[in-house]
Amino acid sequence: MTAMADARDIREAGPAACDDPSAGEVVFPSLPESAGHARRLTRRLLGGRWLLPPELTDNAVLLVSELVGNAVRHAGAPSFGLRVRRRRGWVRVEVSDPSRALPCLLPVRELDVSGRGLFLVNHLSDRWGVDLLPEGKATWFEMRVPPR
Repeated sequence: MTAMADARDIREAGPAACDDPSAGEVVFPSLPESAGHARRLTRRLLGGRWLLPPELTDNAVLLVSELVGNAVRHAGAPSFGLRVRRRRGWVRVEVSDPSRALPCLLPVRELDVSGRGLFLVNHLSDRWGVDLLPEGKATWFEMRVPPR
């Protein structure tokens, strides 16, 4: 099967409504509309099932959108993955793609219309980074979950 056929299959299938990024990686086609699907899955998990505070959920959803946007625009691959993990006091969100090109945090000026994604990740998350994988990378962020 060719890469083009793989992308077409992914596009036609799309992520299932029951896909759970906390149970394993959910794979999306590298299309702009995938950002909306990734945001909805993240919101359903963090704000719905895990009942995390609205501000944390909203910020995480925004940052998912930024990381997905980077994967779609810059990775040049037919798909990317989303995984969300929770451990005591923390939530970790990972967006993986097959590119080994590292994202770069750029200085942002007031009138800049692009290049703000990692700036937002840097300011709204408690920590973030990139893990190189055997085939690609995972860009991630972590946020502290306040005690109840």
